[in-house]
Amino acid sequence: MGKTDCRSVCLLAPAKVNLFLEIQGKRPDGYHELETFMVAVDLFDRLIFEFAEDGTIRLECDEPGLTTGPDNLVWKAADQLRQKTGTNQGARIRLEKRVPMQSGLAGGSSDAAATLKGLNRLWRLGLSQAELAAIGAEIGSDVPFFFAAGSAWCTGRGEQVESWTLRRPVHLVLVCPGQGLSTAEVYSRVRVPAERIRSERMRQALGTGDVEALGRCLHNRLQEPAESLLPVIREICERLRQAGTAGCLMTGSGSAVFALCRDRHEAIRVARSIRAEVADSSTPIGESSRPPASAAGSRVQVHVVRSCP
Repeated sequence: MGKTDCRSVCLLAPAKVNLFLEIQGKRPDGYHELETFMVAVDLFDRLIFEFAEDGTIRLECDEPGLTTGPDNLVWKAADQLRQKTGTNQGARIRLEKRVPMQSGLAGGSSDAAATLKGLNRLWRLGLSQAELAAIGAEIGSDVPFFFAAGSAWCTGRGEQVESWTLRRPVHLVLVCPGQGLSTAEVYSRVRVPAERIRSERMRQALGTGDVEALGRCLHNRLQEPAESLLPVIREICERLRQAGTAGCLMTGSGSAVFALCRDRHEAIRVARSIRAEVADSSTPIGESSRPPASAAGSRVQVHVVRSCP
């Protein structure tokens, strides 16, 4: 999703949500084996890539709390692409950050995927989507998903992707508290379940497009350990349940929570209700004794989103 000319490329990088996430086991490499269903949604970061004559990679970002050096996944993706292809071409990259950080929405992974796509075009490398996805898998487990269609079942540590077509658009309200969570910290607290939740019912609900059935099948094994670190996640879920939605769940390793709505009208109604509660409450959602885990801000964000085609 983007535009290009001979000297620059502009791409949008979508967020994602997990409608289902179960831990299958612990891998010898330290990662967890999982099964998850992910959906890209229309909340986007924006990246602009311009050719740099001097052959350097330079990254700028409008989010002051985000590093623009080698620790940034955009920078890592650019560096990895140059190493894999042997090119010595350079680029100036501008990242306009809109997806909240440390929220389980995979903004960094999506930015990395967009960087591989954008520089592949800018530098005219001619790599296929599959080749780019393979490079992405070395950068982060969620990166290959963003080379698939708008939704997919992902297994392994998340890098094995099976594209899936939704029967109908999914309408969601995203509530992102002012605090983020460390993925590593959440996973360190998760336990492999003795009895795993199987994905068959979720697959059936997805196959029929029944929103009510889909809401009953929402599952995230990471939510309990995340709530132990950030109890406000439980509070947000309760408020969304009281709003009469089809279901609600934390996405990824948190801290963002989403409500599954029956249509866009319901999503707008629920979002207005949550925003009003945040504005009126003497103790707003997200204000707890735990300090923010990132510099992304301390204010609650509420977004109405839908699945990307």
